Amino acid sequence: MAVDLEKILRPEDHPMPPFPAKYMTLASGEQMVIRQVDRDEIPDILQYVAPLVNVERDFYDVVAARLYSEILAYSRHRYQDQYVLVAQVDGEIAAVVNGRQVTPNLGMSLHTVALRRGLRIGAHAFATKMEYHMDVLGHDEVLIVAESPIGFRRWMIEYQLEKRFGTPHELGGVPSWSLTRELFDRARDTLVVGRRPVPDELLAKAKAGILPPSDPPTPPADLLAATRSMYDSTGTALMAQRWRQEVEHA
Repeated sequence: MAVDLEKILRPEDHPMPPFPAKYMTLASGEQMVIRQVDRDEIPDILQYVAPLVNVERDFYDVVAARLYSEILAYSRHRYQDQYVLVAQVDGEIAAVVNGRQVTPNLGMSLHTVALRRGLRIGAHAFATKMEYHMDVLGHDEVLIVAESPIGFRRWMIEYQLEKRFGTPHELGGVPSWSLTRELFDRARDTLVVGRRPVPDELLAKAKAGILPPSDPPTPPADLLAATRSMYDSTGTALMAQRWRQEVEHA
């Protein structure tokens, strides 16, 4: 009797309500659409995530490598109960976020990657996926970790997350932090923006194709910039060191 190995290897995806697309006006005046993508659109996203593996600044290399693996596994039916949202400005990819449902009451945030820096695009995309967890999937809490100083400030500090240090996160490394429904409701008015429904023209432009980012993160000319993200993401320590050297050699 033949054994269908694919039925054994493929995880069972549980039904999850789809994410209702939304849009928002950025500080630049541009309009950004955030929508859910299906498996057939993942290859279009992978080609823009792959170059970020070479960007050490702000741990883009670590995050991009993990995101690439996660959404590739999702597209090949090797990651259970995952979703992927993409943010687009005039069709151009601006951010990618993903996560998964652990139980009907518990969600897990995986990654938030901004392919266009500034304008709080990453923060808006993260807030949107928390909205998906809480308002659409009905989760009571979401487990979150950060891999960079910027991520820690954006998630743990801005949302005042609760420690869940006894709960391991699938990403490994540091222990989990938790966004509870109470914390989300407290932050909703200041951190969650956007409107629905998305105008037909805007949504059609986004769905027509995922265009390349106009100004993606690139390896910095300053070879010490990667170190900056490990010890002082603002660069203050490095600048102070250089000022001291200039004074000493003046």
